[in-house]
Amino acid sequence: MKKVAVIMGSDSDLPVMSKAFDVLRKFDIPFEAHVYSAHRTPEQAASFAENARENGFGAIIAGAGMAAALAGVLAGHTLVPVIGVPLKSAVLEGTDALLSTVMMPSGIPVACVAIDGAKNAAYLAAQIIAQTDDELYEKIRAERNEAKQAVLKKDAALQESLK
Repeated sequence: MKKVAVIMGSDSDLPVMSKAFDVLRKFDIPFEAHVYSAHRTPEQAASFAENARENGFGAIIAGAGMAAALAGVLAGHTLVPVIGVPLKSAVLEGTDALLSTVMMPSGIPVACVAIDGAKNAAYLAAQIIAQTDDELYEKIRAERNEAKQAVLKKDAALQESLK
């Protein structure tokens, strides 16, 4: 199975980005996590991305706030899919990071989830990996079915209460 990388621009991003770890662990997806800054450690970030495919990664999740260049820098150095997680900060409450993450030039795509959406980033990474892993695909499908059944059960209870 391909691995997922979770890269964050600062260790202060860990409380949000650790939510991705929980999803990846739930699906038994191997992952690595690193702190690389697009601005403070650009060589390390670029090297990681350039070697990601050869090192067994099938997706990269990149979380950063403010200027949020990390996802774009990684995407510029790899063909492995990059999922950006714009992180909320005191400045502009994450809108700046959201815009920095989604405004990529043609040919260098970055998928983007909601501000502080590390959990959904991990689900998207799992779905990417599942395209070549039938067992993982079935695990994700089973979880989706459980969520569907839970909603239908709540609807049935609501309907019963209205009688």
